[in-house]
Amino acid sequence: MELTAWLSLVSICILGAITPGPSLAVILKHTINGGRANGLCASITHGLAIAVYALLTVLGMAIIITNTPWLFNLIKYAGAAFLLFLAFKALTAQAQNTTQEQRLIPVTLWQSGREGFLIAFLNPKIALFFLALFSQFIDLNAGWQQKLIMVGTVSAIDTFWYCLIAVVLSRSGLL
Repeated sequence: MELTAWLSLVSICILGAITPGPSLAVILKHTINGGRANGLCASITHGLAIAVYALLTVLGMAIIITNTPWLFNLIKYAGAAFLLFLAFKALTAQAQNTTQEQRLIPVTLWQSGREGFLIAFLNPKIALFFLALFSQFIDLNAGWQQKLIMVGTVSAIDTFWYCLIAVVLSRSGLL
């Protein structure tokens, strides 16, 4: 994978990770209710689920590329359109002013890990995101090294971001 393509992948993955959503809510919940260890546990298992999704996507893309190039092109263009749609939605979203009282309910590390994994693994938008994203970067001649770099990149960025959130917020007076 060329450096410029990898940097593009990194940029998109960072934007995807820092975009607030249900994953952030789960990491915050476990950091607030269980402390730093629970937040980190949820963050790491979230990153593991992202790696599983990314790996499944990359392996599926290899099969699609070799067997049906026209379908790959269709997915590639639909993926680009989906990424543009997500960017448009992010730029035009209105801020919501919600006041919701958070109850502190103690959680175990097992609960934190399980919910961190499941919030990512059961989110169909993540599958669509990876299908759209990886279709822009993978080609017919991509070896296992390129696929491993792509999977490792998305997983590392996701894990690092949510671990950073858990560490910063577990020390913060904002809680």
